[in-house]
Amino acid sequence: MTVHQPGSSQSLKRVYLDVCALNRPLDDQSQMRIRLETDAVLLIFSHVRAHTLQMVVSPVHCREVSANPDLARREHVQVLLEEIGTEATVNLVQARERAEDLLRQGLGAADAAHVAFAELAGCDFVSVDDRLLRQLRRVGLKVWFGTPTAYCDKEDLR
Repeated sequence: MTVHQPGSSQSLKRVYLDVCALNRPLDDQSQMRIRLETDAVLLIFSHVRAHTLQMVVSPVHCREVSANPDLARREHVQVLLEEIGTEATVNLVQARERAEDLLRQGLGAADAAHVAFAELAGCDFVSVDDRLLRQLRRVGLKVWFGTPTAYCDKEDLR
C-alpha cells in the first residue's frame, strides 16, 4: 500500500470504497443490479491500476476486513487493498470526532468511521448499501457519495 501525503504533487481524483463495495464482485451475480455494480467496481479498480484514480484505504478497512469470517473474501480484499490501495494520512483525532458526530446522527460505528475518513481525506465515497446512502442524504456530507454505477457515470469512466 502506498502512502498519500497531503499537498503532494499527485492530482488524481480520489475515491473511497467501503467494504461492502469492495466485496461486490464476490457477491452472487444472479441479480442485474449486483452485476451492474460489480462491473462498476471492477471499472473503478481498473482505473486505479492504470493510475488514473487513487483508491484511499483507512485503518477501518483493515479492521473490518480482518474480522470477516469468510477466509476467501478476507484474503481477496486484503490483497486488493495492499496491491492498489493508497493509505491516506489524516488527523486521527479529527476522524474520531467526526465519526462520533455521525454516530450521534444514527450511523453505525463502521459506517461512521469509513465516512469520517473519506471526508477528511477528501474522497468521493462509494457504497452499495442503500440504507447507508439514505442516511448520508439525511446527514449531509462534505464530499460526493453514491453507488459504484453512479460514481462511474459521474466520472465518465469507460
